[in-house]
Amino acid sequence: MKTVFISSLALLLCLNTFAQSNYYKLSAGAGYGFTQSFTDLSNKDFERSAYGTLDYFFSPFFSLGTEFQRGKIKANPDPADPDEKMFVNSYKAGSINGKVFLGALMDYEGNSSPFVNAIKWLYLGGGAGIIRNDLSKITRIKKGTDYEFPGRNSSYELLVPVNLGINFYFRDQSGNPRFAVNLNVQSNITLGEGLDGYDDSSVKLENGSPDMYNFYSLGLKYHFGLLGISKKTL
Repeated sequence: MKTVFISSLALLLCLNTFAQSNYYKLSAGAGYGFTQSFTDLSNKDFERSAYGTLDYFFSPFFSLGTEFQRGKIKANPDPADPDEKMFVNSYKAGSINGKVFLGALMDYEGNSSPFVNAIKWLYLGGGAGIIRNDLSKITRIKKGTDYEFPGRNSSYELLVPVNLGINFYFRDQSGNPRFAVNLNVQSNITLGEGLDGYDDSSVKLENGSPDMYNFYSLGLKYHFGLLGISKKTL
C-alpha cells in the first residue's frame, strides 16, 4: 500500500509539472511603422516613425513596461482650406504601458485549434507618457495677411496611449517563447494643442476635441532574463 501511495503521489507531481510552462520575465523590442494625424486640420496624413520597448512580465499574459518613439506626424494642406494650413511635427515620446493578453481571460487549454492558440496572444493595453512636439514645418501666417495663427512651435504635453496588438511567438531550444513578431495599433491622445502647432481656441471655438495620432507598427521582440512559471501551458 505504501508503494502504491508513493507512486501515485509521484505521478501527480509529475503531471502537475508537465502542466506548467516557463516564460522569460523580460522583453526588449524595436519596430517601425507609420503615424496618422487626427488634429484640427482636415487632412489625416501618414508619416514614418520608430520605437523601442522594454517590458517586465508578471505573468505570460500581463506586462508593464516603457516605450520610446521618435518620428514625424504631419498634415498636408487641404485644397479646400483657403489658409493652406499644414504642419510637420518631428516628435519624441516616452510612455509607461501595461498590457493584458487574452490568454489570461480565456480557457484555451485542451483546444488544438491554431486560431485559438494564436489569439491567446492578442492584447489590450494603456498607459501614460509625455510627448515632445517640434514643429519643423508649419503655416504660421494667414495667407494674404499679416495675421499669425496662435500656437507654439515646440511644447511638451501629457500623452495617453491605448494599444491593441498581437504577438506571434517562436520558441527556443528549451521550448520557451523567445522571439515574437509584433503587430500593434496605438492611438495616442494628447492633453493640449501642441501636436499640430495651432491653438485657435482663444479666437475660434473649433478645438473642442483633443489632438490625436495613431501609430501602426511592425516589430520584433526578444524575451530573456529570469524564468517564471505559468500554471497554464504556453
